[in-house]
Amino acid sequence: MTRNRDLSPCTALVTGASSGIGLEFARQLAAWGAALVMVSIDRDDLDRESTRIATDYRVPVETLCMDLARPEAADELYQYCREKGLVIDILINNAGIFSFREVVRTDPAKIETMIQLHMGTVTRLSRLFANDMCQRHHGYLLNMSSLSCWTPYPGIALYTATKAYIRVFTRALAYELSDYGVHATVVCPGGVATGLYGLPPRLLKLGVKLGILMTPERLVRKALNALFHGKKQLIPGLFNRLLIPLASVMPARVRLIVKHRMLNE
Repeated sequence: MTRNRDLSPCTALVTGASSGIGLEFARQLAAWGAALVMVSIDRDDLDRESTRIATDYRVPVETLCMDLARPEAADELYQYCREKGLVIDILINNAGIFSFREVVRTDPAKIETMIQLHMGTVTRLSRLFANDMCQRHHGYLLNMSSLSCWTPYPGIALYTATKAYIRVFTRALAYELSDYGVHATVVCPGGVATGLYGLPPRLLKLGVKLGILMTPERLVRKALNALFHGKKQLIPGLFNRLLIPLASVMPARVRLIVKHRMLNE
């Protein structure tokens, strides 16, 4: 069982590690004994949570506060690990942002941020660290996509498109890396009870109770289980898997009604 896995010889790098899904990845990996490199743009949360993890699980924890949406960020992070002598056995590309807004009403800077963070940085980090893993014939790489990546939803066009890139890229990368004994997994969750969507806590709790949202704890447990068992893609939850064919045949009128209501038009 994955829950009994000993990761004490390993070092895991987690992006977006100061809250939500990324923080849960850090916690569960630390619980199995992995040393951590926690990366986030939020300094206060990063310092607080990394200290708590180091104390609770007694594992080495390195932290790096940086904006991963910059073109040079991936190279800087990779160089940081090399200078520190950190050999990354597990890479979790989790950092991401969400925006519900029409493309023509989205700030061009926000567009560039999402494209760079979800596509440029994920691609570059995957390439840099996977190359080292291939030379060692050992390693694990997990990239976070989204259930929405299968269907073009109005209002989240940028989010779904960039997450679709992550899914296709990681699926193909997984086949390439398999010849070297390196595993890559893409995770495509539906709604998760985190602060990503800006919902109040009471609605998050209601969503979990109704089964619409998944807790970060459950999602990460399933994701790591898939990664360490060599699964190339995970769509957690039977309900989410059933939604994909249903969403693909959703009438355009319904999509527009949802968009107008969400944007209060």
